[in-house]
Amino acid sequence: MADCITILGGRGMLGSDLAPVLVQAGYSVRILDLPEFDLTRADHLARALNGAQVVVNCAAFTNVDQAEKRFDTAMAVNGRAVGALGAAAKERGVFVVHISTDFVFDGRQTRPYVETDPPNPLNTYGRSKLEGEQALRDSACAHVILRVQWSYGNHGKNFISKIRERALTGKELKVVEDQVGAPTWTADMARAITVLIRDRRTGLYHFANAGYASRFEVAVFITTQLNLPVRIMPCVSEAFPTPTLRPKNSWFNTAKIQVILDAPIRSWQNALADFLATPP
Repeated sequence: MADCITILGGRGMLGSDLAPVLVQAGYSVRILDLPEFDLTRADHLARALNGAQVVVNCAAFTNVDQAEKRFDTAMAVNGRAVGALGAAAKERGVFVVHISTDFVFDGRQTRPYVETDPPNPLNTYGRSKLEGEQALRDSACAHVILRVQWSYGNHGKNFISKIRERALTGKELKVVEDQVGAPTWTADMARAITVLIRDRRTGLYHFANAGYASRFEVAVFITTQLNLPVRIMPCVSEAFPTPTLRPKNSWFNTAKIQVILDAPIRSWQNALADFLATPP
């Protein structure tokens, strides 16, 4: 009998791409999300784990700016609830795949971040996600943590969708050029997660599409691919004051996960070109 996998936050950007990939791989998949599932409720967690061999936690408080105002909520969802998930999973023998973020780093490093680099989050969102990682480790359940960055897909708002929408208006765009990373398609993340589940890999991994670019360079790539004659002007992060500091370097070293994957990680350009060529 195929393993039953529960995806928490399964109707979000990553969960929506992950579910069909897991089904295609032969797993039985159950999707849970708000409002019927609340990660912070013990009874909801118990029901989510009932009958499951694997749980993938895509559920999170992801509004980075709102996290500064709603500190307790961010910490409850991204931190303490992940520890409770780990404790419940250990009790039931369930394998946990937990999704984390580049925001656990301060972005001040000039080389790609490896898994052994010490985290130093700049903001509440990053601190809450780091607390979740630590709480999951402390639970001593069988688990793997996958840090991802600059996610995009067909479900939910993201940098790619925002640039595409704004470029279609034909108005000049200003895009920051001092934040670098790799836009990473959730479809590619899903294939990597499937390998982690299949092989029951444990520990910590970084995943992103290969290469890196500034957000300005990514915006230019999008408009070129879509043949949109819009002017894009580079600027610095300070031109867009926000309540939250963001890491300026989100570049991941993905050598550790590449060793275990079935195929080379695609470049961000190839992945994004395929995504843009696919109807939503």
